[in-house]
Amino acid sequence: MRWLSLARLMPAAAVAAIAAWPAFAAQGDDPDWPCIQRKVPDLSLGQIWTGGELPQTAADWSKDAAISALVTELSARRVPLPEAQQKIKSYAEGLPEGEREQRMTMLVQGLFDHMNRERSDVIAGIARYAHRQRDMATLLRQEASAVDALRAKPDSNPNELAVRSDRLVFQTRIFQERAESLSFVCEVPTLIEQRLYALAKAIAETLKDQ
Repeated sequence: MRWLSLARLMPAAAVAAIAAWPAFAAQGDDPDWPCIQRKVPDLSLGQIWTGGELPQTAADWSKDAAISALVTELSARRVPLPEAQQKIKSYAEGLPEGEREQRMTMLVQGLFDHMNRERSDVIAGIARYAHRQRDMATLLRQEASAVDALRAKPDSNPNELAVRSDRLVFQTRIFQERAESLSFVCEVPTLIEQRLYALAKAIAETLKDQ
């Protein structure tokens, strides 16, 4: 294939983008963080809840099977946000008036605990992914230098050079595809945070309307 033949001529150029990895990382406390978005490992309840301090009973949300199931359902991003907000409204309307505030505050705490933990897990996964990318970048740079050195030898084996050049191009493509995937994954913590805020706001509105 023609693109492979051209790649054999310049293996170092094939990994030029790798040299600056992670060039798109944000400035912050963690220089290894690969995302443009600032790294905030954990959220605080005050960032998403403006309805006043939650009662101590809210911490017992996981002991309530109905609320635990609702937390899991509402936090799932496959459920459209408007549908999740309507489920909150319907759930609140179905509660006895004397229980509504207590159970809705339990729902707030449950959503926060569940989604903040999910968000932290995603951030940890991004960090592991970035470390693997950084290791792969190091290996690709080393292989590019080795292929350049092999090409410079007058008695190098053309078949070996072709095989190693083709392999380098293939591995570089994998690296670049993984880098592109990472840029999408970097959006996930923000999406979780935005959904959590929207759900908490919907709960606050149901309590205000009671």
